[in-house]
Amino acid sequence: MTTTIPTPTATQADTTRRGRGRWPLVGVAAGVGAIVATLVLDIHPTDWSLDDPYTGEVVDQLSSGKAHASVVVGYVVVGLLLVLAAAWRRHVEPRAEQSTAARVVPLGLTAAAGALSLGYGWRGALGLYSSGGQEEGGFDRAGLYVYYVLNDFGAYIGYLGLTVAALAVAWMALKERLVSRWIGAFSLVTTLPVFLTVGLFGLPGFPGVVSGLWLVVTCAGLAFGRSAVNR
Repeated sequence: MTTTIPTPTATQADTTRRGRGRWPLVGVAAGVGAIVATLVLDIHPTDWSLDDPYTGEVVDQLSSGKAHASVVVGYVVVGLLLVLAAAWRRHVEPRAEQSTAARVVPLGLTAAAGALSLGYGWRGALGLYSSGGQEEGGFDRAGLYVYYVLNDFGAYIGYLGLTVAALAVAWMALKERLVSRWIGAFSLVTTLPVFLTVGLFGLPGFPGVVSGLWLVVTCAGLAFGRSAVNR
């Protein structure tokens, strides 16, 4: 009597090889880039005070070099977010087939990438036309001031998609136990200031302040921790 051993299908073989991956390190890189592009390379004049409202003269204090560097790093972040979204769909969603939250995360990453393409693009345009830029003089002071107003929160608002992703990760951790609970708690802590600043003051830009740190810590935790979706 001959016993035939079935040959594993491609999907089964892939499942057998599946183990803890280092794909979340893409998110760590995106988080570091977000901190650099948004906060380190922020274009606001350092001597600005809440007691001194901005006028058109503020464009004379702008650094075209910082704006240029910001758009370069920012566009790298956009690309990394899209790669992270694709990696999440490949590695996490098959392990969390019943989780709606798991499908929200890559949507948040993709939404952020689209919005940040505009936010960092405006920074690049501001640097291009301001003093020292490659097309200096292309806009007068009034035109540059319009660009500056767009850039006041432009590179910050776009990170709202990551706030949504952080809430989804928190649900996966605290409700579904698919992610380490400490990551879920950290995700809630980093999203709380967003709700407070928007709800109390209407301030739209706080997602850009905390999202880079959230990406670094959360993705490092996924890469080296014991979350069910990556082990």
